[in-house]
Amino acid sequence: MTTTDPTRHAYGLAEALLAEPLPRRWSHSLGVAGRARSLAPILGDDAALMEAAAVLHDVGYSPRIAATGFHPLDGARFLRDQECVDERVVRLVAHHSCALLEAEERGLRHELESEFALEEPSLVDALVFCDMTTTPDGAHTTSEARVSEIVGRYGPDTIVGRFIQRAAPEIHAAVHRVEERLGQVV
Repeated sequence: MTTTDPTRHAYGLAEALLAEPLPRRWSHSLGVAGRARSLAPILGDDAALMEAAAVLHDVGYSPRIAATGFHPLDGARFLRDQECVDERVVRLVAHHSCALLEAEERGLRHELESEFALEEPSLVDALVFCDMTTTPDGAHTTSEARVSEIVGRYGPDTIVGRFIQRAAPEIHAAVHRVEERLGQVV
């Protein structure tokens, strides 16, 4: 990122892209970032990186930058190409919450995989935890309730509904792994 405070820049950028056109998505992003801050005891030196990725994870929904209609890819491309965001943050945004499975449903798996490498598994798990334990309004929830809410909102036979049902076992496993790590430091 181009400023001396990458987390502050991330918040400003996410707010500029989401707050007005998508206020509920902005509330969700703030909630996800709050969850990321709560993981600082297990993230160590990567805590700020995770918070930046958390607040930016859904910027691809912004009408200003949506291109393919697949928000992880659109967001990651924008952050890489237009904003020169830290490569690790970009990779987390690109692959957040089992995005490869949704990319497969959309016929975009090769593009996502070839453009963006996977980030360290413990950080991937942490972002899954943050995203999938936060409601669309930014409140805390369980991963089971979140998956159910997504299926209900989109429908079970839509691209998102099919993807999230396929991803559910990995989502729940990632949340469990993060909760175990948190339990070890408390």
